[in-house]
Amino acid sequence: MHYVLNYRSIQTDFLTLPQPIPTFMNRNKTLLLLALLGISFASFQSCKMKKDKTEDVPVIPLEDFFRNPEKSSFSISDDGEYYAYLAPFESRMNVFVQRIGEEQAKQLTSEKDRDIAGMFWKGSKTILFMKDNGGDENFALYGVNIDSGSVRAYTKLPNVKTQVIDDLEEDPVHVIVGLNQRNPEIFDAYRLNIETGELKMIAQNPGNYSAWMTDHEGRLRVAITTDGVNNSLLYRPSEDSAFRVVLTTNFKESFSPQLFDFEDSSVMIGTSNLGRDKSALVKFDMNTGKEIGEIFKDDLNDISGVAYSKKRKVLTTIYWTADKMKRKILDNEVKDIYAVLEGKLPGVEIYLTSRDKDEKHYIVRTHSDKTRGTYYSFNVNNNELIKLADLSPWLKESQMAMMKPISYKSRDGLTINGYLTLPVGVKAENLPVIVNPHGGPWARDEWGFNPEVQFLANRGYAVLQMNFRGSTGYGREFWEASFKQWGQTMQNDISDGVRWLVDEGIADQNRIAIYGGSYGGYATLAGVTFTPDLYTCAVDYVGVSNLFTFMETIPPYWKQYLDMLHEMVGDPEKDKAMMTAYSPVFHVDKIKAPLFIAQGANDPRVKQSESDQIVEALKKRGVEVEYLLKKNEGHGFRNEENRYDFYRAMEKFLAKHMGMTSH
Repeated sequence: MHYVLNYRSIQTDFLTLPQPIPTFMNRNKTLLLLALLGISFASFQSCKMKKDKTEDVPVIPLEDFFRNPEKSSFSISDDGEYYAYLAPFESRMNVFVQRIGEEQAKQLTSEKDRDIAGMFWKGSKTILFMKDNGGDENFALYGVNIDSGSVRAYTKLPNVKTQVIDDLEEDPVHVIVGLNQRNPEIFDAYRLNIETGELKMIAQNPGNYSAWMTDHEGRLRVAITTDGVNNSLLYRPSEDSAFRVVLTTNFKESFSPQLFDFEDSSVMIGTSNLGRDKSALVKFDMNTGKEIGEIFKDDLNDISGVAYSKKRKVLTTIYWTADKMKRKILDNEVKDIYAVLEGKLPGVEIYLTSRDKDEKHYIVRTHSDKTRGTYYSFNVNNNELIKLADLSPWLKESQMAMMKPISYKSRDGLTINGYLTLPVGVKAENLPVIVNPHGGPWARDEWGFNPEVQFLANRGYAVLQMNFRGSTGYGREFWEASFKQWGQTMQNDISDGVRWLVDEGIADQNRIAIYGGSYGGYATLAGVTFTPDLYTCAVDYVGVSNLFTFMETIPPYWKQYLDMLHEMVGDPEKDKAMMTAYSPVFHVDKIKAPLFIAQGANDPRVKQSESDQIVEALKKRGVEVEYLLKKNEGHGFRNEENRYDFYRAMEKFLAKHMGMTSH
């Protein structure tokens, strides 16, 4: 199994911007939410005036923040002899391979139009990778042989999106993929032969299956269905059996399967918020549809993921987030590995991101709020740790700003956690501020290195990020508090953060800008529309302007969730008045602040029309608006030169309206 499923997050984190170089998957078979919840303002206040140990910080070239990593996404082959990584070739991230212990690497791909989005090993001689076309998110699966360098396209089909269901680690030639070839709204399961290229359908989606899952032997035994509001967990004891419904719940509550129990193949381990506010890790009997034991819970936060050893058939680690990422290690071997690594790598966050089949060689990734991080190889047999690469060696930690967790109260009494980053060596007094709400909206901001935040801090701005109501990881009640609250209490949480900064004397109330992407772009437009006196200027990056047209143009594979989106965002018929009231495009007469808007023409989530219509409306009113449209981008700019153009234009725009110097 590759994917640890949380079908609530699969369904609802629908506007989240893709990361520039995403981690596609790893050999721990787990997707982690690596984030912080924040600490109280009192804790922050006690240290906010202290200066970090820094050198004098120069103005760092914009390109240094947003250029592609020198090397990224390291993973190790099954036999532990090679590692693969992504590195730039003609400004695009491509696949390279290198034998462990040798100096020379071999370039395997030469993509020039688009970054490779992610990759993984299939055995020890083949690397499979994913790439889309111009940001359309119709990712296709390709393969490359490390000896011959020959590249093969397996699922490059017009307007078809590929999902990887299972890499079938024990099978030398097959993987299981999901394709929406037959029907663009749903995904059927196929077995792909990487030697012959043959695709054989092994399970046809009857029309309402939203996810598939395999057992440890690669047998397709779990499915999840939706009618748009209610989700059902389906199970079969073998591939010869029919799927039957085990559990049906409203989408607000769920058992999210993570892996099959190693001792009983009718029992699953997963996260559950059934009968509780915070998701806990539990055992679940697939025959009876009942929880049979709670493995671990945190009283304040949702459990976010697990890791396990397939070789030794044990659960090794449980993850959740509090002030920083937390983990409970259940396995002595993994505990010993982390003990050695923490001794060798003090002061940074440490993750095991890839391993060989024998679990003797690992790829280790570190990072902090001041560094994008470093990759290492680690040999368990002799505790040898070898540095492989810094992701951005041109950025000095001593010149980066500290991201400090904070919290404040909303006007209706909720605790809103977030992060405040101050320019290096500057007092937290009367500063120009960029308010930066996250996308999703059912996602969250995380502690760690953020190139946008560091860039803005280097230009003299304080940056406020907040996990407004609806942000994930804080439990069901906090999540549900956001339903049908776009532009309303969700926006109040952002405004309350601004007022908190002003009341504390940190912000210059005459120099506050708001900038966000995706849902954060909507929040930006809502901010200057519904609180027009709060912001000096605004930058909207692929944001929603019209709730009606947004709902009409969702990708086809979201349509099975449309009833759920009606409950979470609004029903265009039943909630017409509300959606009209909180669609910024209908209220441009209230907007006074200058706007800069950026959009990708191929965006499948937030269509170009969302930006076009508000730009047109603003121009008719004579409101200053700059518009950057990239024809070869989608939901966020991945191509390096487009990132440069966007941030260069944003820097000039902010400097002009915030009274700062543009470089």
